[in-house]
Parts: sequence; structure tokens; C-alpha cells
Amino acid sequence: MENNSIFLEKDWWKKAVIYQIYPRSFQDSNGDGIGDIPGILRRLDYLADLGIDAIWLSPVYQSPQDDNGYDISDYEKIDPMFGTMEDMDQLIAKAKEKNIRIIMDLVLNHTSDEHTWFLEAKKSRDNPYHDYYIWRDGEPGKMPNEMRAVFGGPAWEWVPEVGQYYLHQFTVKQPDLNWENPKVRQELYKMINWWIDKGVGGFRLDTVDLFGKKPDEMITHNGPLLHDYLKEMSRESYGRKPLITVGEAWGADVENAKLYSNPDGSELSMVFQFEAMLLDEQGGKEKWDLSPLPFRQMKDVFNRWQTGLYEKGWNSLFWENHDIPRIISRWGNDKEYREKSAKMLATLLHGMQGTPYIYQGEELGMTNTAYDISEYRDIETLNMYKERKEKGVPENEIMASIHAKSRDNARSPMQWDTSPNAGFTSGIPWMKVNPNYTEINGEAALKDPDSIFHYYQKLIQLRKQYDVFTDGKFEMLLPEDESIFAYKRGHNEGCLTVFCNFYGETVECPMEACNGAQLLISNYSDSDSMTSLRPYEARIYYQ
Repeated sequence: MENNSIFLEKDWWKKAVIYQIYPRSFQDSNGDGIGDIPGILRRLDYLADLGIDAIWLSPVYQSPQDDNGYDISDYEKIDPMFGTMEDMDQLIAKAKEKNIRIIMDLVLNHTSDEHTWFLEAKKSRDNPYHDYYIWRDGEPGKMPNEMRAVFGGPAWEWVPEVGQYYLHQFTVKQPDLNWENPKVRQELYKMINWWIDKGVGGFRLDTVDLFGKKPDEMITHNGPLLHDYLKEMSRESYGRKPLITVGEAWGADVENAKLYSNPDGSELSMVFQFEAMLLDEQGGKEKWDLSPLPFRQMKDVFNRWQTGLYEKGWNSLFWENHDIPRIISRWGNDKEYREKSAKMLATLLHGMQGTPYIYQGEELGMTNTAYDISEYRDIETLNMYKERKEKGVPENEIMASIHAKSRDNARSPMQWDTSPNAGFTSGIPWMKVNPNYTEINGEAALKDPDSIFHYYQKLIQLRKQYDVFTDGKFEMLLPEDESIFAYKRGHNEGCLTVFCNFYGETVECPMEACNGAQLLISNYSDSDSMTSLRPYEARIYYQ
């Protein structure tokens, strides 16, 4: 029997706030240095107190962990490092008691090379599972084409047993599934329905825009059959239930996002798109080649997505995830204005239309790390270090890029308190804890009524209290301003006006139109001036 909750509604996720957990780094319960499902169970009250509606759980399936669980060897088993299926069932049940749904992370573009399907596939060309993957004829040392893997090196790997290459867009241990084979698709839908029957609240679909790949034509993203596949998957599985589905789509633009998130529910609830997240790369092509954030261009990107999807689709709102560095260190100020800039960035995002996602530790203002190369664990980071060292790039340049953009910035253990290893583990953590945990931690945040945690808590409450957060139409204000991000959200029951000073200098800002309006939230306690904004100041007015 379900609680009386918003989850019985078809589009419950439009008012929801999602919290992403990277299990390996969240809470260890048994002292082995790796976060696990019993650890998440231990922290459910903390999450309920924050006010979130669902947990997006990064993969906990059985896996060799070549890419931290995004290489799955069995979709219907829990990896022993994270616990048991009984633990998973308990998490789904206990979370639901607190009106929190569990969103599973589905990796459907590829499996592990240790998955039964692949072990069979590479035995012979006649094996029934051979066509579950993408094979091309060739000879050793002569690739089918020039495709490159995301993590470096060629995207093809030779298998002598069958005299063919298989495609892997990520590591060699992550062979791509052949979505053109209807048997593959049906196997995946069967597995999705198995998890739905367990009571999960939805799915995040990893690399969703790669499913329709055409390797012979060098097409990786947005292949011609992609949306046909998604429509079929929706019909055959999650589309029949009030579930949330969000696809990771690095190649998405506003127009194809309207297809992904069509209000008729034929494909997905929404996608993660990364247009703004690529702006501080040189030419938007290489994450490691750093460039200052073009602020006005960032405003243009948000404006285009907010206006383009209004009543035609749905936005996801996020600053961080397990692949993206900490936003305070990236576009805020993680030193003298850490709290102010964290609250400003939260205000800017949570005032927009869409479903907000909070990545673990974001609500505490956790920052990037700055480790020695020996202390990094991310395969992408280590591959880049090796490649650039071989090319003669100076060590300090390589490490500056890693300190800014490594995925491990987001993967350092959660900072719970001031005890050894930040209360994450009683053992040796799988990855070094950020040394600033003695100042930045959950225990301190919960005790401080003015903390970043309590600010996020209030933003979540406002979202549930005022329909305009869900339904209001977006209008950019001051589009040419080089320091202020301001916008309005209009709805028949009221209007929000949001002002954010994105930088560390006081700036003039005309807010007279909000005289007499209700100040819903601000990151300064005395927001009286209607003509200027202090460093990283943020306000939301309602009238």
C-alpha cells in the first residue's frame, strides 16, 4: 500500500527535487572504505529532512568496476561491495515510507565484457549472442575506421577467437550493445520491467543519445533510429506507469529535447543536456583545455532552453553530478564567498522551470579537490594524464586541468562530520577525503540555521508551496548585463523575480519594480537596497 503522496500523479516529477547519490562515496557501513546501500539507509532521515522527493542512485549492479559500475555484468544482481538484493529491497521500501522514490541508473548503451552475453558473443560468429554486440571484420592492427573512444584510444578492439573487432565507445571492457537487434531491445525491456515490479520510481538512462549509433557512418550521437527506439522502450516498459525517466544526452539541443521530453510521454520525462556545462572549454571541444566562463553566453543558453521547452518539453536543472566538478570551485568562489556563492548558484537554478537535481555534498558546499596524481582513481583522468605526459605537456598544466575538471572532484567521500575520514568510513577510504572536511561537513551544517543545507531546504519548500516555480513562463531580464543574472517567471497565480550577482563585486541593479513585493529568499539577511547587489547576492521576490 503506497503512502498518500504526490507519486500517484502522472507528472509528480515536475514538482519534485531529486538527490543524486554516488554510492561508493556516500556512506560506508562496514569499514571496507567503500560506500554501500546500508550506509544510504542510515542517512535516509538526513535526506528526508532536506526535503527531497527521489534519490537517483548511480549504478549498484554487479560489475568488475572498470568504470566505477558503469560496466555492468549483471543487471539483476547487486554488487557485493554495495550489499545485497535484500538491502536494495529494504532501501526501496524504507525510502517509500518517507515519500522518497528510488531512481535506478540504467546503462543500456553497453555492458561489461564480463557480462554473460559478451562472454558468449566472443566464442564464435555463430553464437546466438554474437549479434548482441557490434562487430566488424578486419585484421589485427587495421581498424574498421578511425572512431575514437571517449576515454582515449581507438573505439575498436580485436578478438582473435572470431577474427573481428567489436565497438566500444568507452573502455575496452565496455562493449557497445547492438540496438539494431530486436532481441537485445527485448532483453533490456524485460530487465527494466523487472525493476519496475520491484517498486522503483524511475530511471536515469546513461548515454541515451548513443543508442542509435551508426559506426560505419561515424555517427555516434542522435542516430536516425534513436527516437524510434525510445518510443518502443517507453511503450514496452516505463511508459505504462507514473515513473520519471531522464536521459543523459551530451549531444542534445533544444529541438531534439522536444522529442525526448514530449509532453505526451512517448519517450522520456526529460534529458540532461550539457550545453552550459561545456562553455568553459576552449571551443567547447575538449574538457581539459580550460577557458574562462563566457557569462553572457551562459545566460543565452539558459534563456534558450527555458523559453524553447516551455509547454513543449521539460528541463532538468543541475550544476553538478558524478561526472562534473563542484560548481562552487568552478563558477563560484570556494574561498571567502563559499557560502554566499553556493546559495546564489542554488537560487539561480532552483528558480527556473524544470526538475532540480542536487548532487551529494552540493547542499553542504563541498569543493573540488587538489590531489597528487597518485591519489586520483578516475580512469578518464588517469588516461588523460598519461597521454599528455607522453606528448610533453608540462606537469603543472596537466595538474591544473585535473584540479579543475577531473570527475574525481565530485567523487571524493561525503563529508559528514569532523571525525576521522569525515565520518564516511571507519576504515581506509577508497579515495582520499577532501582535507577541508573539518570546516565543511553535514554535522556543522545541520547545527547552523544559516547554512547552505538549510538554504537548499528552504528552496525545496518554496518549490512545493508556489505553483509558479513549476508553471511560470520564463523571461530574461538585463540580458546584456555582464554581472547579473536576472529573470521573471510569470503565472496566473503570481510572478517570481530572481536577481543573482554572479561575481564578487557590488554592482548596481534596478530592482525598484519589486518594491512592496514579498522577498521569498535571499542569501543576505538584510536585503534592503533596491538599487545594488552585493558580492554573490541573490534574491527571489514574489508578487
